[in-house]
Amino acid sequence: MIATEKLRRIYNQGGLEVNAVNDVNLKISDGEFTAVVGPSGSGKTTLLNCIGGLDNPTSGKVIIDDEVISSYSSDKMIKFRLNNIGFVFQAYNLIPVLTAKENIEMIMLMQGYNKKDMDARSCELLNEVGMGKMGKRRPAQLSGGQQQRVAVARALASKPKFI
Repeated sequence: MIATEKLRRIYNQGGLEVNAVNDVNLKISDGEFTAVVGPSGSGKTTLLNCIGGLDNPTSGKVIIDDEVISSYSSDKMIKFRLNNIGFVFQAYNLIPVLTAKENIEMIMLMQGYNKKDMDARSCELLNEVGMGKMGKRRPAQLSGGQQQRVAVARALASKPKFI
């Protein structure tokens, strides 16, 4: 389960306070698919960054599986994200010097997977996203849609609980 309680994120931009997220309460149950929608600048990305542990809320709580992750130390948060959350970023964030296959394997490498398991999993995911024959291509050699599929495969690579 994912929940927020009175979640707030305020940015200071040139002496001006911007309430990007203001007292958001939500609950997403296990197995539930949720979409966050709204106009540009309404705080969707900030909300997701707080829930995913990429940004710290100004106040309030982020609770995942009955743990208040918004109170985690930086090191504990890094480990939590690595082992529990798969991210598909808006700009994909693929590493340009790595191949599609290597981009997918990056998370598994950080988790300590062995080479044989990484190879099998990355090949399986490339096939699942329709990119089986493009694993040796670098991001610049892929279309935007193909890069997005690699980013999805990378998010799934470590079998995270949340995407």
